[in-house]
Amino acid sequence: MRRSIVKIALTGFLVTSGLVSPALSQELRMAIWSANEAHLALFNEIADEFEASHRGVKITYDSLAYEGYATTLTTQIAGGNPPDLAWLFDTTAPDFMAAGALYPLTETFANTEGYDMGDFPPATLTAWSYEGVQYLYPFSTSPFGVFVNNDMIRAAGAKTPAEMIAAGEWNWDNAIATAAKVAATGKQGLIIRDFEYKAWENLAEVYTGWNAYPWSKDTKSCAFASPEMVDAMRFIHDAIFVKKAMPGPGVSADFFAGDAAMTTTQISRAALLPKGDKAFDWDLVPLPKGPAGDYAVTGRAGIGVMASGKNPKLAAEFLAFFSSKPNVAKLARFFPPARQSLLTADVLAAANPLLSRKQIEAVVIRGVATGQSTQQVLNFARLQQTVRAGLDGLWRPDADVTAVLQALCGRLDPLLAAN
Repeated sequence: MRRSIVKIALTGFLVTSGLVSPALSQELRMAIWSANEAHLALFNEIADEFEASHRGVKITYDSLAYEGYATTLTTQIAGGNPPDLAWLFDTTAPDFMAAGALYPLTETFANTEGYDMGDFPPATLTAWSYEGVQYLYPFSTSPFGVFVNNDMIRAAGAKTPAEMIAAGEWNWDNAIATAAKVAATGKQGLIIRDFEYKAWENLAEVYTGWNAYPWSKDTKSCAFASPEMVDAMRFIHDAIFVKKAMPGPGVSADFFAGDAAMTTTQISRAALLPKGDKAFDWDLVPLPKGPAGDYAVTGRAGIGVMASGKNPKLAAEFLAFFSSKPNVAKLARFFPPARQSLLTADVLAAANPLLSRKQIEAVVIRGVATGQSTQQVLNFARLQQTVRAGLDGLWRPDADVTAVLQALCGRLDPLLAAN
């Protein structure tokens, strides 16, 4: 793609602010973590429209590797080469806002004709504002669901998730039992996509069903040793090492390549579904019911303008255009909109031709309305690495789950208290 600049992750630095802005430029660069051709084609289409009405402006998209994205981004900022705009995780946004690294957007959005900030439910804006000022646009509020290979499940002699949903049996116990049956045939059962024993926060797609969280609501104390989290992690450990229902450490498998029966991920990954002679009978269903009942988990991403960029005012104008109602309707194909007027079955069905209305209503609309996200906290990157190291002892067959989680809280509590 002509605007795709793919880079590898670099070792990073903490967010710094107060850098001197270079001379004004008509070139804008947006850092993103997708190199998907379908995504880039749509982003380029939006950029072309903006460039057509802004003579001399050139927009590029910088596709950084997903793993290490935040450290790569902060390295660019600390090195005096910040992007003009960037996608940010909701977990890292608090650090960027508190550091003064983002350009305020409230005035730009308010002064853009037809933008309509009232179209965003207040809950969708909370994660992206600081001290009453809007610093990021809620680009994606995307629920996690389960993509299913029905062919593989039927070949293992198991019920499909759709059949279990119809019978009121779609829960984590039955999902893992089905995954184990498939694994017994030589394929993989269920993959927590992008987890790979590194991105532990992706396990929230499972442990939230136990009403378990990594830290307290006020983010001042560790909750990994809570009864709910211990039960959830024991379930996950058993699924990996006893039932063999999930790929073990060091095992590489990809649902979209036909390696596994199920994967938890977001609707934007539908573009990866194989076509032609590699296609299979697939489905998208909600996350299974957990011991705490039905639940949904959302992944949230925002887009902000770097205060230290070359031309933050122009970048903010482009972001207002990028997030206008017509463009958000197009983006809804991959990224569920926060705009209330567009969060309808009709709009999403038109934008997502691969998904049925039933899938959209059950996974997307319900998920956006009820979904939870990883609790935001300052210094998430540091906490993330501490948790990752602390959980290393969990990923062995004879692990003492309770002892591992208690030891982890011993490391986390001082860090959380100091935030």
